[in-house]
Amino acid sequence: MKKLVLAAAFTAAASTAFAGSLAEPVVEAPVIVEETQGSSDGILLPLVLLALVAAAVAAN
Repeated sequence: MKKLVLAAAFTAAASTAFAGSLAEPVVEAPVIVEETQGSSDGILLPLVLLALVAAAVAAN
């Protein structure tokens, strides 16, 4: 029984001894997301529509 307990203790000690490695940890570069500037398409379309309506009203 003593040999079984001793073997279990050595096995537990050996498994924790080999748990890690000596290699340097790999650190990934952070991902940087850059937001692009919005184009003027958001305001351009309403201005064109307003100009068309103004032209239609002025033509009457």
